[in-house]
Amino acid sequence: MNHRPGQGFWGRNIFLLLVVLSLVAVGREGRAALDPALNLEGYGLKIFQVESGLYPFVQIYIRTFDQNMNPLVNLNIANIGLMVKGQVYDPAKKQYTIQSIRNREEAIRSILVIDTSKTMRGAPFEAALRAAARFIDSKRPQDQVAVIALEDNKDGYRLVSNFERDPGTLGRRIADLRANGKKTRLYDGVAAALKLAAGVSAGGTSTGDANYVASTSIVIFSDGKDEGSAVSRQDLMNRITNLKIPVPIYSLAYTKIDPEFLKNLQALSINSFGKYYHIAEAYGQMTRSVEDIQNILQSDYVISFRAYLPVDGEKHIVKVGIEYPSGSGKMRYASSEFEAIAPPAFGKILQAQQQFDRIFPSLRNANPYLQNPYAPVSIQPVATGGQAKVPSRKK
Repeated sequence: MNHRPGQGFWGRNIFLLLVVLSLVAVGREGRAALDPALNLEGYGLKIFQVESGLYPFVQIYIRTFDQNMNPLVNLNIANIGLMVKGQVYDPAKKQYTIQSIRNREEAIRSILVIDTSKTMRGAPFEAALRAAARFIDSKRPQDQVAVIALEDNKDGYRLVSNFERDPGTLGRRIADLRANGKKTRLYDGVAAALKLAAGVSAGGTSTGDANYVASTSIVIFSDGKDEGSAVSRQDLMNRITNLKIPVPIYSLAYTKIDPEFLKNLQALSINSFGKYYHIAEAYGQMTRSVEDIQNILQSDYVISFRAYLPVDGEKHIVKVGIEYPSGSGKMRYASSEFEAIAPPAFGKILQAQQQFDRIFPSLRNANPYLQNPYAPVSIQPVATGGQAKVPSRKK
């Protein structure tokens, strides 16, 4: 996008130096924004989580999307507005930034759910394994992948690999999969993936400690047919809807049998803020589709800012607005919360706070807000009774 002075979210073109930060996961607080609709005149956004464990420095993790559920590109301060308790941050005071997750150190987690029933045997299954391998090859070094196979056993699935960062280890485990199952308990497998997503990341058996996790998503390779799951489709939908932190489901829907079952995958993706890929029998599209998924996962944004509310242990409303394209006047908003807390004075926490302090030096007047001449004025009650008096504005 091209930006000129006088245009953009706040009528200025401001470019800030974006610094890559190593973050410490302490006191994580996340809250999903309102469910997006696909008819929002072209685009929207969703807040995945808000991290206030380094307060007064707060980070907001967002995913953007256009009408095709593809991410918005090249967002910067000219596109972003930030509000805390209804007050708008002034970008000229340089108290907030936006960065692409692609250039940061936080990890992205993905769970591959692979249908290994006999109906997948042959070209479909081979294409799915190649696509899964390509998905792993396309991830960043710090990103983690887990693998669940839908198999015939008492649970209806098998954990092939817990979260792992090493591509070689993951590739060997996927290569051992065989399409020989008699039935597919799809919903049980997806429920297991949701449970795995809720756990604390282990980082993998052949790698070191895990980085802070920015998001977790599920990628399903299946024909959508469910046979005898203990979890019903409606129960699974309710679990997805009630998640505090979203776990999008990306479905690669391919089949040699009845295409009617593909609608099950489509419903899971739509309900979870994911994306549905109608592969059908065009198996060669799988590799391109997983590359598209990786692009979506790595195109999230992180808004970091310095808060000026006193430590009170309370939750406070934060709101993010996006104008896209810059200067268009087309606005979308999402709201969430952060906690005004005093984190413990541990060494790594203090180090991270020092990094933020260099980016957002504290303002002497503790006022990062934009002054709006049309903002409402307070109404002072008349002490002796009667009607309230509205103070006049001084000229």
